[in-house]
Amino acid sequence: MILRPQTSQRIVAFSPVTVFIHSPILYFVKDNGASLMRDKQSVLQKIRSVADYQLGKGAGEALFPDRVSIVFSRRTGRIRHVYLQRKLLATLRPTDGMFSLTVVGAERLLRGVKSPRLWVRVQRDAEPFIAKGKSVFAKHVVDADDEIRPQEEVIVTGENNRVLAVGKAVLTGREMKAFKHGVAVKVRRGVSEEVKNT
Repeated sequence: MILRPQTSQRIVAFSPVTVFIHSPILYFVKDNGASLMRDKQSVLQKIRSVADYQLGKGAGEALFPDRVSIVFSRRTGRIRHVYLQRKLLATLRPTDGMFSLTVVGAERLLRGVKSPRLWVRVQRDAEPFIAKGKSVFAKHVVDADDEIRPQEEVIVTGENNRVLAVGKAVLTGREMKAFKHGVAVKVRRGVSEEVKNT
């Protein structure tokens, strides 16, 4: 079942009874047919495949359980956002077809995958600044996934593996560990900013 609200987006929700808030309107969606189940499996398979390709094997199931709600662009009909219990997990970028994670999505990913990819660990003294959305400098990087390439989505953690931020890599993982100057990760969202806006 696809709802078409009078906005630029439409919503399809996959739990048996889903409550979804969009703008000022509250939507109740009931699962009442086999066609919805087929749509559900098709869309879930697609977003999980993208997550596995981008973030590593097992990322799709860890990030996107069966009960997610998915928002489509009304203009293009493409997947735009993925929510779980009204919390945004990820946005599918129209420019390259890959996901931009939220802090909530990053936390789910690190909890659910045994060997996560695309992570950057920073020094303890830099943690408060990065949590507020400041960029990660190479001199603060303690360790990083060697497979990271510039422009890839990365998860920034503290020394205790707590998620601090999400953003885009500026350097490769090896460069982050080797360099002592320059920006390593351009942070898009820090955990303190996300908490403030919930």
